Amino acid sequence: MLVEDSLVVRQLLAHIVSRDPRLALAAAVASGEEALREIHRVQPDVISMDIRLPGIDGLETTRRIMAERPTPIVVVADAIEDSSLKISMNALRAGALSVVEKPVGTGHRAYEAIADQICTQLRIMSQVPVIRRRPIGAERLAPPRDEARGPGVPAPTTQVPVTQVPSVLAVAASTGGPPAFAKLLGALPADFPLPVLLVQHMGAAFMEGFADWLNGVVPLSVGIAREGVRPLPGHVYVAPGDRHLTLTPGGLVALLDDAPVGGQRPSATLLFRSIARVAGPRGFGVLLTGMGEDGAAGLLDMHLAGAATIAEHESSAVVYGMPAAAVRLRAAGSVLPLDLIAPRILRALQLGLSA
Repeated sequence: MLVEDSLVVRQLLAHIVSRDPRLALAAAVASGEEALREIHRVQPDVISMDIRLPGIDGLETTRRIMAERPTPIVVVADAIEDSSLKISMNALRAGALSVVEKPVGTGHRAYEAIADQICTQLRIMSQVPVIRRRPIGAERLAPPRDEARGPGVPAPTTQVPVTQVPSVLAVAASTGGPPAFAKLLGALPADFPLPVLLVQHMGAAFMEGFADWLNGVVPLSVGIAREGVRPLPGHVYVAPGDRHLTLTPGGLVALLDDAPVGGQRPSATLLFRSIARVAGPRGFGVLLTGMGEDGAAGLLDMHLAGAATIAEHESSAVVYGMPAAAVRLRAAGSVLPLDLIAPRILRALQLGLSA
């Protein structure tokens, strides 16, 4: 179902969807009120959601859908508008799974790339089971207990004991990453003793808004990484759009314009490999939900260097692609559901300090 108030954009989205044989248009509506009325009748597998709607906006519409009839939602937003960016990131907090750029005219040079991205996200998200869930940010109130596993979730795999105190945490995700990062980092204390380097696959135009949003929902200080900065404990350094984030031998942030790795820039594999070279056994790597295989080879380098490594378990991953690739390579010292990753990180720090 398409939710878009602009007739021109709605027709363009319908045209884009019609080109993909794996997608069928269930409905196209011009307001949040119409979407809430139609959703029970057409029962769509996935929703393309505009944010700037008349009456009930896309954020409130997302909230109501997730409360009344949880359905995968892909936000289609104007990347250049600051207010739209903030609302889009709050829609992720309300339960939307992904954000993509609003399509441009068919004559624009970026049209095919944006159209392909929209269809890809709609196809992937249509397969994601969603449930009613508490708002992101509640992790601060009650940190998850490591023992509290949900039904059907296997016991965590055994990890090699930490013998050295970790000095840097590297985390990466793709599809489904923003809510996962909010949950993971939201469960870490404000005085977390490590710097955090973060790679999220997302359109370059959204990265500043993503970092600002994440900064508002987790205790740590979050910002876009800058060239030559020495990472500080308790700070999260987000890879900027379309540049690789790495750590130099001197321990400084380096941003690279090198070619994409596995189709990705920034690349999780390049980040993890730089941590393996610089920190060795004092690195800590976490690979979360995402489509594809980026990060798996780099996490293996960290694992072989003696670093602690974690891949998200299939039971909590929105898309079990990147962590699954790490598991196949035996790159993950632990494979854990999302709720258990922060407690494992904190326990590893305590064990390292007492070793």
